[in-house]
Amino acid sequence: MPLADAAKEAGVTVYHLNIGQPDIESPRKAIDAMRAWDGKVLAYGHSQGQKFLLETLVSYYRSCGLDVNLEDVFVTTAGSEAIVFAMTAVADPGEEVIVFEPFYTNYNGFASMASVKLVPLTLSVENGFHLPPREAIKRKITPHTRAILYCNPNNPTGTVYTEDEVETLADIALDNDLFLLADEVYREFIYDTGVKHTSVLQFTDIWDRAVMLDSVSKRFSMCGARIGHIVTKNRDIWASVMKFGQARLCPPQIEQVAVDAAYRMTPDEYVIPMIAEYRRRRDTVYDKLQAIPGVKSFLPEGAFYLVAALPIDDADRFSAWLLTDFWKQEGIRETVMLAPASGFYATEGMGANEVRIAYVLSCEQLGRAMDLVARALEVYPGRKT
Repeated sequence: MPLADAAKEAGVTVYHLNIGQPDIESPRKAIDAMRAWDGKVLAYGHSQGQKFLLETLVSYYRSCGLDVNLEDVFVTTAGSEAIVFAMTAVADPGEEVIVFEPFYTNYNGFASMASVKLVPLTLSVENGFHLPPREAIKRKITPHTRAILYCNPNNPTGTVYTEDEVETLADIALDNDLFLLADEVYREFIYDTGVKHTSVLQFTDIWDRAVMLDSVSKRFSMCGARIGHIVTKNRDIWASVMKFGQARLCPPQIEQVAVDAAYRMTPDEYVIPMIAEYRRRRDTVYDKLQAIPGVKSFLPEGAFYLVAALPIDDADRFSAWLLTDFWKQEGIRETVMLAPASGFYATEGMGANEVRIAYVLSCEQLGRAMDLVARALEVYPGRKT
């Protein structure tokens, strides 16, 4: 960010493809609901979340075909807190959680906060970052393993795991007495016919060990609202989460009013048009990347990210060079900020030539940004053939 800020101070337009901050407007009904709030005191609320929102969330999950009840849902301060609470509830300090890399980079920080060790299993761009065979996953299990954590649809890869893949994880959790933590923040972000989202809560035989993690940040373009949810039918986990929630008192209050209004909209009002726009953006980025020599990627099935392997020596150096030298060398006032993929791996040395691209800008901006990346790869001094 300091390099990007310096470029912008020099009058350079920086296309931010490095962070999942949507530019799509938050729902007007959510904003209006906050403005209409007429309380006299912004007081503490319930640690579990306000009942009106809990009831709305139950209706939402049931509309997704999930058997969720009021006592299963816990409102958190964003999905971040949901993940920290879940890790802390299922594992003691020093115990292990298996993750599939590349993974959402903040899992590292959350694991540190929970004093939990992440055990990575590396996936490959060659098969679209889908899961490996069952035995490869089981080999990562040790006497200290307490859970498997996965994100579906996936950040950073855009992969949507099949029903068979999720069922395999459920079977492994059941056979090995593990918890299964499912980050389902991007549930609606599915782009292609025949691809569907499979929730961990669809498998009733693992309800005692399933923990679903969710958030409104991307679903309603409300990243700053900081409202997330934990959904679990395990009463012991729920009780532990309640203790953590009581220790932090309550989640944000006015934002719950806004989130309630957002969830009360019909899909046609917001989510379906939003997904159609992201599909156009995905296609724009992917088509441009396919035309660049030496770039390896795959068509992401969901979320709004993709990981691309570039013909370069080091993605960190390349990303910095884009902000410091490229625009000067080319005599232009535009450049691109990417996210080096090494930060999405726990295994040392992995992702060295990969970047994550968040397609959260307009198609026009994305097209221009990809053209800049293509030109940068032509003139980058660390290019590999």
